[in-house]
Amino acid sequence: MPGKNTNAKQDDMVHAQYEAHHSDIKEKINKVLEKYDQGSNTRKWTGVRELIINLFLAAFAIYSVLINFIFHFDTRINRASFTGAVVVFVYLLYPARKDRAVKENHMPWYDILLCAGGGFAYFWFVFHASEIINKGLNIGPFLLILGVIGIIATLEACRRAVGLPIVIVATSFIIYGLVYRFTRNPNLFAMLNRNVYDLFYTTDGIIGTPIRACQTFIVLFVIFGSFLERTGISDFFIQFANSVAGGSSGGPAKVAVISSALCGMVSGSSVGNTVTTGAITIPLMKKNGYKGEFAGAVEAAASTGGQIMPPIMGAAAFLMIEYTNQKYSFIALRACLPALLYFAGIFISVHLEAKKLGLKGLSKRELPKLTNILKDSWYLVFPLIILVYLIINYTLPLAAVVATVAAIIVAIITDAKKYFASPKKVDVTTALATYTKHFVYEDFLTKDTSEMSLYKIFTGLVAGAKSATTVGVACSAAGIIACIITSTGIGQILISGIVSVSSIVSHPQGQLLIAMFLTMITCIVLGMGVPTTANYVIMATTCAPILTEMGMNNFAAHMFVFYFGIVADITPPVALAAYAGAAIAEAKPMKTAINASLLAIAAFIVPYIFGLNPALLFINTNIFEVITIVITSLAGMFGVAAGIRGFALAPVGRIERAILIFGGLLLIYPGLESDVIGLTCVFGVLFLSKIIKRKTKKEV
Repeated sequence: MPGKNTNAKQDDMVHAQYEAHHSDIKEKINKVLEKYDQGSNTRKWTGVRELIINLFLAAFAIYSVLINFIFHFDTRINRASFTGAVVVFVYLLYPARKDRAVKENHMPWYDILLCAGGGFAYFWFVFHASEIINKGLNIGPFLLILGVIGIIATLEACRRAVGLPIVIVATSFIIYGLVYRFTRNPNLFAMLNRNVYDLFYTTDGIIGTPIRACQTFIVLFVIFGSFLERTGISDFFIQFANSVAGGSSGGPAKVAVISSALCGMVSGSSVGNTVTTGAITIPLMKKNGYKGEFAGAVEAAASTGGQIMPPIMGAAAFLMIEYTNQKYSFIALRACLPALLYFAGIFISVHLEAKKLGLKGLSKRELPKLTNILKDSWYLVFPLIILVYLIINYTLPLAAVVATVAAIIVAIITDAKKYFASPKKVDVTTALATYTKHFVYEDFLTKDTSEMSLYKIFTGLVAGAKSATTVGVACSAAGIIACIITSTGIGQILISGIVSVSSIVSHPQGQLLIAMFLTMITCIVLGMGVPTTANYVIMATTCAPILTEMGMNNFAAHMFVFYFGIVADITPPVALAAYAGAAIAEAKPMKTAINASLLAIAAFIVPYIFGLNPALLFINTNIFEVITIVITSLAGMFGVAAGIRGFALAPVGRIERAILIFGGLLLIYPGLESDVIGLTCVFGVLFLSKIIKRKTKKEV
């Protein structure tokens, strides 16, 4: 009994430390988010105005659910109403400039004008959809002007919520489209008429495939993520990771990798995940002995992997449903092994760095006990289990909605436990009355969101709707880009260019490697200013067909561009997740970004593995081949990581590092000969390191 009490006290002490830590750094988190996360820079609404806007946001979240189950309007009405609401909310939520102090309850006249103009353009389309559809290309001057207003309002909304780079890219494509049509028909009105019609009034433009995916899948999963975070599952994941890996060599960094992988399943946001989990893990890493640049890099690299971690992944994964014509369960299942290899690569690098620096783990008194964590909070993962089951057996919208309800129930159970924990001190009737009063209306007066209540359900809907607006405008810009690519044939020009460059090599796989390399560079450069969603749309319509044409499996090609669109969040010079990690670690941003890129080397290796051999994606393979490729891939990543870190079983010199990297890269390339040479290189250096280690011990 004394042992149990001691363990309970230790767990309570650890939990209290986490709570205090959360409280101390909350303001710092908000500052970092405002600086590096465009979606966190919002207007300051208070009082009645705040309540009205939040009521509309909550109604929008409910409407987003209803249009998938009850309101079966024409597809253009559904998409235009959704996009119109998104554009209006962006102007209500986001100021024109983020570097200026925003007055409370103030919206400048030009914002009101843009908000009204954008809303009017979309909702005129909604209420006159059948008439406009029947007109075809003969839309006339009024609808032409209305379309121009809608496009401009959408681009400006996108600039505010997402950033300027994507607007520059989208505008460049629009200009290209105008020039392309004008050179073929030098009639100004006809050129404008066709472009505006394609971009604004058809399901190939702004309300195209990306908006369809956003309205049908993404927004529902964003709402689910909003409620799942309110169950306290992120703290559970961090505590779980601490109990599993906190005591090992360099424990806090390993905790960061595991907890970010788990939290990434929920958030799917690189910057958001870096800040929320990093606020706890980064200070612990620094305290353990890691440099600030390395600590921030570990969290950024691990958090970025959240977008490739099933079951939720990032928003672009839902777009993959449209472009590959595959079920989401197919995509999520085949993303499992690459995601595990990605995090394994970071974990290996972290372990080698800890051994190199001689770092130890956390002491036993600082670690929560795994059995206590599982006993108290095991049910928190229930919504994720339900989600996975429903994704496999039913539709995505149904899975998201039911899992959201499950998350709310789980949160209610968590709070109810507190009220009924001491039946000897408080009778059941009193506890039930107190909890009911708190749940139904008390929090509306106090605005307390610490426990589940109707008010917290309301704020969950509001938070989900706010997040959906950011994704929605990004999808609308992606629709513009995709429309110009398909209508002008620019994708074919790019295909021809890459094919001609690749043809300098005669071997088919050599040609594919060149095409993969050029595609990787394009994805990374584009991703420096364009969100993952829009990046994937551009690459899926341009470069993925190139890779498919050159012999790569179609799904593997889409996963390839998906991966390299994501790593832009940690690749200099625009590495927002790495910069957010640097801000928390109080480290140099560029050095942190470089460290993050080196740590996430698996993200640069894994796509080449499944690009050359789709067995890693469970395609055209058997269990023996999958096991073989996983083993060689892990060995290859170990070799590359050891070469980069300069440490295997002992510190290694430049020649040994080069051999390790060379051997690791050979293990990536599928084939018996390359595997044998690669394993010989890696294990040869390991054997040498073991001898050096023994010799050093004897000398000591």
